[in-house]
Amino acid sequence: MRGTRRRTRSLLVASVVVAGLFVPGGLYAAGRVGAVDAAAPSEPGAGPSGAECRTSVKGSRVVAYCHNPYPFTDRVQLHTECARWWDVDADSKPVDVRPGRTVRLDDRCWKEVRSVWVTHTRETPDAH
Repeated sequence: MRGTRRRTRSLLVASVVVAGLFVPGGLYAAGRVGAVDAAAPSEPGAGPSGAECRTSVKGSRVVAYCHNPYPFTDRVQLHTECARWWDVDADSKPVDVRPGRTVRLDDRCWKEVRSVWVTHTRETPDAH
């Protein structure tokens, strides 16, 4: 019976030691430990990202509404790709969306619309 207790105790101690060796490495790999300085750049997408735009396609017409809830101006532009090879793809004129405002962008193809997207350019405060 003594041999079994000693073996069990030594296996338990060995398990705790092995776990103690691997946990710091796992935490470091997960990015939870090892931050050198608090002013490291944030992840992409963290913080305000600009105006929120919703697009809709009805037949050959495209409409996008962009609302900017942030305290900076966001410049948006609607891009329309038409389905037919002979139908000219279109890019709208860039429009500034001031803080707290909503703008409407529209475009059309002659026939079907393949895809629609909106690009954003954030105005920096020191760009005058």
